[in-house]
Amino acid sequence: MWPSPERSAARLWRALDSRKRLFLIAGPCVLEDEATALRIGLHLRRICHRLGITYVFKASFDKANRSSGTSYRGPGLDEGLAALGRLRKRLEVPVLTDVHEVAQVGPAAEVVDILQIPAFLCRQTDLVTAAVATGRVVNLKKGQFMAPDEMKSVVTKASEASSGPRPRLLLTERGTTFGYHNLVADMRSLPILGRLGFPVVFDATHSVQLPGAAGGRSGGQREFAPVLARCAVVAGAHGLFIETHPEPDTALSDGPNMIPLRDMGPLLSQLCRLREAQGSRI
Repeated sequence: MWPSPERSAARLWRALDSRKRLFLIAGPCVLEDEATALRIGLHLRRICHRLGITYVFKASFDKANRSSGTSYRGPGLDEGLAALGRLRKRLEVPVLTDVHEVAQVGPAAEVVDILQIPAFLCRQTDLVTAAVATGRVVNLKKGQFMAPDEMKSVVTKASEASSGPRPRLLLTERGTTFGYHNLVADMRSLPILGRLGFPVVFDATHSVQLPGAAGGRSGGQREFAPVLARCAVVAGAHGLFIETHPEPDTALSDGPNMIPLRDMGPLLSQLCRLREAQGSRI
């Protein structure tokens, strides 16, 4: 059984910070129902165990930054955290979820292993410092509006809030705004983020998102997510962030850029071969 978040924090950080093996943060965009989430998590856990990948299950209890106010946001804080706790127990792997305001940080830290700061909120000082102060691993997603070197200020805030000599941070590249309704993934960002001294993650699925391009919701080009994932591994990313679903076209959030669950096994096998041939240079 995976230990409690508090007891497992140091162990998890050693695995993520070792840079010796690829790690994967993956799952559905948002919690829809526990059966689907469990199906996704079990499938990915089996693949990652076979390939020697450190696996972290991810899902959101609330998507507070949906394009439309009528879009599905998730089950909410209380019901969502309860579901994530049950999934964590069943899957026996660490779990990540995002937090959008300071009041969510404490309750989430009691249940999950990694707190994620959404890209739109990466400059929210109170949110970042509250998350780091919990002692949990914190995944800082680079804002779509920021150059990678600007993340130095975010890392400095986080370091000042840490009770230890070094905070437990992951730095995630997820594309940069490129005109209207488009993002570009600049692979130069990965070594630039790497200079800040923390493991670097590439978000393959949000990097192919087309923000607001489908009217009241975002579109996406999921066919390019595997292409960018391969590029990121060769560029030296330590981990990958991928959203996946058994039927992306029926998913309640971010379906257009999610990779079908059936494609994850072949893709991860290929990524492992690339990692083995390339090694980590960041």
